[in-house]
Amino acid sequence: MSKQKVIVTRKWPAEVEAQLKDLYDVHLNESDIPMSADELKCALQTADALLPTVTDQITADILSVENKRAKIIGNFGVGYNNIDINAAKAQGLVVTNTPHVLTDCTADIAMLLLLMSARRASEGERLIRNKKWTGWKPTQLIGQKVTGKILGLIGFGRIAQAMAKKAHHGFGMKILFYAPSQPAQNIVEDLQATRCETLEELLSEANFVSLHCPGGEATRHLINEQRLKLMRPSAHLINTARGDVVDSKALIKALKEGWIAGAGLDVYEGEPAIDPGFLELDNVALLPHLGSATEETRVAMGNRVLANIAAFFAGEEPGDRVV
Repeated sequence: MSKQKVIVTRKWPAEVEAQLKDLYDVHLNESDIPMSADELKCALQTADALLPTVTDQITADILSVENKRAKIIGNFGVGYNNIDINAAKAQGLVVTNTPHVLTDCTADIAMLLLLMSARRASEGERLIRNKKWTGWKPTQLIGQKVTGKILGLIGFGRIAQAMAKKAHHGFGMKILFYAPSQPAQNIVEDLQATRCETLEELLSEANFVSLHCPGGEATRHLINEQRLKLMRPSAHLINTARGDVVDSKALIKALKEGWIAGAGLDVYEGEPAIDPGFLELDNVALLPHLGSATEETRVAMGNRVLANIAAFFAGEEPGDRVV
């Protein structure tokens, strides 16, 4: 019996690629160069499964290519706003993602960015690398204390709750959150968290604001100029969610003009392109989308994709089906 053919759009951890070779007729992307729209269309026409990542834009145009062979798209990532879900549904395609396995590592990165921004760590490293540090001074790179401060979380899903746990139990931070639904009472009690009735209430009260909401049209530019002006001048904004949740131009203006003290970003509008305005600022910590970038997590993500497509090919319901 011939093996199903799968096409992987980017390089994956070696351990997962080895399993793919054993199980399927697999086409791997050894060069790790992103596939073009035409290559993605061809993949849908020639493979039983397409395995993209969150940086592959799977548009309605790509999904509507004629003579499709593929019936499932196994996305490598918890987010799937890179895929036109409505178009996939209209085309009868199954789409899966990889939730749960990256919760702690993404929360770790959010805490890292919070600490970097509060304590001006990026500025300090640049000072040393540029050989401009002349020794300790009482007023040099004075930042802000984190312990005991107020952390406001926009969205209160798994990653936000993991960050809240680290912040509350590790740093004694007071937790505020804004979310469309009420979480389990035991979680709220453990974190001694307070739910804000409005986003504006959270923004005005928090010392640190961390974003944990999904991307897409409903949340595009949720953090805009008007809302940035509601934050404290000493506050910091952290984004490990999706780049388009924040209006980049507005944030650059806020950082330049001192509406807020700093920001820590792991995701960007239109990434991998980054607004050059960010590169001119000292009061922003920038990371290259490292949220899930640990060996354990990336392997677990790959294994999650493998489990999803295996279930589909066996005629069963994939555990992480989103459409």
